[in-house]
Amino acid sequence: MIVKTVRAGAALAAAVALALSACATNESGTATSAEGSAASSLSGALQGTGASSAKAAQEVWRANFQTANPKVTVNYSPDGSGAGRTAFADGGAAFAGSDRALKDDEMTGSFASCAADTLPLNLPIYVSPIAIVFNVDGVSDLHLTADVIAKIFRGEITNWNDPAIAELNSGVTLPDLAITPVHRSDNSGTTENFTATLAQVAPSVWTDAASGDWPASLAGEAAQGTSGVIAAVQNGSGTIGYADESGVPDGMSMALYSQDGSAAYTGPEADAAGAIVEASSRVAGREDNDWALDLDRTAAGYPFVLVSYAIVCQQYSDASVGELVNAYISYIVSDEGQEAAVPQAGNAPLSGTLATGVQAAAASIK
Repeated sequence: MIVKTVRAGAALAAAVALALSACATNESGTATSAEGSAASSLSGALQGTGASSAKAAQEVWRANFQTANPKVTVNYSPDGSGAGRTAFADGGAAFAGSDRALKDDEMTGSFASCAADTLPLNLPIYVSPIAIVFNVDGVSDLHLTADVIAKIFRGEITNWNDPAIAELNSGVTLPDLAITPVHRSDNSGTTENFTATLAQVAPSVWTDAASGDWPASLAGEAAQGTSGVIAAVQNGSGTIGYADESGVPDGMSMALYSQDGSAAYTGPEADAAGAIVEASSRVAGREDNDWALDLDRTAAGYPFVLVSYAIVCQQYSDASVGELVNAYISYIVSDEGQEAAVPQAGNAPLSGTLATGVQAAAASIK
């Protein structure tokens, strides 16, 4: 078990092992920084909607960007990834925050804010582990494997003293207590990443396809948003749930993970999650400036990881909106922006080829 404590910013800052030496540092004082005369001349209002997982990071980014650009107002509504994608398509948001990239069939849809005959871009802005949180009185240590996690959330393991859990936790007194799995009630990128992980690491148990909607056939308690899941787990007894690690409050218990118990157990740490990103490749067939990733969750590391994307237009029908989106997203993906979010959000900063590629893509937004 890990008990959530205050963040160790220095350790997290080096999280995604994509060779920091390859990062391009922007010192020009232009829109890739929250400071500088070019950025401070901006004016207008910008609306983003989407993933609640990145709420803490967005709060930092918005505050910094607005301080440096006092004539700009940036709003971000953490209504969930699905809501964000819908708002972006309908023109209700200039950018979406989504814990998954648009799928191939979604890329050919209609996007109200984008110029005709242009496709949207999927730009990673936030990498974070998904924590498995629990509340079991008297349990101070908890090890879980892929199959056991999948069986718990499928309702196939229903009591905390089940032999399958006890076998992994020698010396731990597990209570005769019903397990209450807690899942998201809304369409959620965190849910999609959680179920995608189970489908890859426990395929013989988790037979449902990855989805932002929790499988209707499975029991458990449903809660709205990251904060809802956290509250349900904290206020319950025998509860277990999943949430972006940045949303887990200090003092809350988080399980350790091993694929099958034969390897060392690890928790939702940024460097372990970053190892999965490092081992993953870009989705094939996309535009040069589209950085959608195909995550290989079977690689060494902590597989319950989410990559949150800014879904934006390559070219906006309103050039003034494009200018604001370019400046704001360029700040977010800059070295400065990524590091700024670490103390509050615990994200794994983009680095190496991923960082330089996404920074160039953000700078191309019109």
